[in-house]
Amino acid sequence: MSFRSGVNGRLAGLLVACAIGTGGASGAAIANTAASAATADNGVTADTILLGQSAALTGPAASLGKQMNAGARLYFDHINQQGGIYGRKIRLEALDDYYEPEPAAKNTKKLIEEARVFALFGYVGTPTSQAALPLAIQAKVPFFGPYTGARAVREPRNRYVFHVRAGYNEEATAILRQIQTTGLKRVAVVYNDDAYGKAELEELERALKTAADSGVQLVSREGVVRNTMEIGDAMQGVLKANPDAVVMISAYRTAGAFVKEALRRGYNGQFYNVSFVGTQALANEVGAKGSGVVISQVMPHPGNATLPVVREYLRLLQAAGKPHDFDYASIEGFVAAKAFTEGLRRAGKDLTREKLVTALESMRSYDLGGFIVNFTPENHVGSKFVEMTIINSKGQVIR
Repeated sequence: MSFRSGVNGRLAGLLVACAIGTGGASGAAIANTAASAATADNGVTADTILLGQSAALTGPAASLGKQMNAGARLYFDHINQQGGIYGRKIRLEALDDYYEPEPAAKNTKKLIEEARVFALFGYVGTPTSQAALPLAIQAKVPFFGPYTGARAVREPRNRYVFHVRAGYNEEATAILRQIQTTGLKRVAVVYNDDAYGKAELEELERALKTAADSGVQLVSREGVVRNTMEIGDAMQGVLKANPDAVVMISAYRTAGAFVKEALRRGYNGQFYNVSFVGTQALANEVGAKGSGVVISQVMPHPGNATLPVVREYLRLLQAAGKPHDFDYASIEGFVAAKAFTEGLRRAGKDLTREKLVTALESMRSYDLGGFIVNFTPENHVGSKFVEMTIINSKGQVIR
């Protein structure tokens, strides 16, 4: 499958040729179908519900966007094989934003104004979601399940914006609790110098203020450029501070480069990461050298078959001939797609955006299969679930 940029050129040529339920259809046929679906005022035709996504599909953060997209498509394809929702197939069209806000805004404008999608789904990242949100809200287009936990895209609550994952505040609190439990005191933070990095840094600082008697202190704050592997200055600042632990708030390429270089220089403290890092991609980057690296998670372990939703996910991966492709970002896309689909069911046959929003708000403590989402008119953050995982000596991620 190939992903193509959504920044330049005609939209029909840029829509990703990975629409759900197309089987072996040609790219031209997909583009023609997308153009037909786009003629509906709200992305709904007699046989199609058209969704749009902007995510990193190329570049240093590509694994996050591709896996989020793949997990969502896995579930939507399953639904489409059963006849869709009230006879309508769900199509997810993805445009590449490279995890950069300006392309994300341009993609969003194209998806809303040219493709005329019914809803926006599964955006990846804080700066990209922040760039897209004003456009979605202004157009009253539902914005569902972004891969970010930043407070800035959650507050104030907006009628058209729904979050499936826990927030960075819950992750920061869990990481701090883990640090306290292990008796560590001096903590350095390496963070993306962007909306995502600053948001999580603020949450960590807020959590520290709440636990002022913990004895934990931030001894170094080192910013890095988004999507970079140039970590020399940050490394120097961290090692000079001599921390017991380093909390990294970046994507897997940057975090992986930092871990490997710190170990090469003899650092023997503890590393922590938040879920956005891209867990499996990070494990692949560091391998066995990353033994002991801790990562907070907001989704169930994608290999934990004790949960019904994970069993379903693994069964569908097996059926798709991809039994080893389970991944945290992928299962997040899967869970978000399952929650969104339940909203479509509840909205009924005469589907509108307003009916979808009302239907989603009726999903109080809804069990997706061992993972609970709770949406109400007053609450659009579906989950507060957080757990800690660790990379073992074999480079595997375990709970």
